[in-house]
Amino acid sequence: MRFEWGLSGLEALAPVSDVVIIVDVLSFTTAVDVVVGAGGMVFPYRGSSHDLPSFALANDAQFVSSGRQVGGGYSLSPASLLTAPPGIRLVLPSLNGSTLSLFTGDVPTLAGCLRNAAAVARHALAIGSRISVIAAGERWPRESLRPGLEDLLGAGAIIAHLTGHRSPEADLALGGFEAVQTRLPPTLARCSSGKELIGRGFRDDVEVAAMLNVSDAVPQLVDGAYVDATFRR
Repeated sequence: MRFEWGLSGLEALAPVSDVVIIVDVLSFTTAVDVVVGAGGMVFPYRGSSHDLPSFALANDAQFVSSGRQVGGGYSLSPASLLTAPPGIRLVLPSLNGSTLSLFTGDVPTLAGCLRNAAAVARHALAIGSRISVIAAGERWPRESLRPGLEDLLGAGAIIAHLTGHRSPEADLALGGFEAVQTRLPPTLARCSSGKELIGRGFRDDVEVAAMLNVSDAVPQLVDGAYVDATFRR
């Protein structure tokens, strides 16, 4: 199994992979897990905000903005989606995880996070042995990749449940996770992305994202939408 960062890492590994796992803990893949775990569907989206309503209409889905609003409705905030009705169809834009999801081509693609790490790993092993885990990371103001500790830990949590040969990069992600696995909530709260969200009033999102293996959902990208692969067996 291999581990890399961002779009460049995805483009390098997807052609030689049996399955790709996208990890964007704060917050896209955590939000996907919450929705799919309740029987819903998530359509990743990377187009313009102007075209978002028509894209949602074409897919008989609701859409949300890529931002968050304190006290608002559904958004990229995982906590806001905990009350979403079962079976909801949701278009979820994201500069990181959503965008990566749309660049995997025909390779089976899963959305992984801390919440569903074990379940996603099991399903990936059932697909094939060439498994690539891609951490989305964040963006610096000049658009370059900013590695995110939360995504390293999410990737490591998934790798912990995979068997087979690990690349040195995968070993590093695993080691990072093992070093803090008993204190994930405070670690996420203190990392750069966590502090930014808490400072904006979204502590609940960090707490939801820090939960380890509380979900059996396996979001798999099928015909442009993440659905629970466990329902397709």
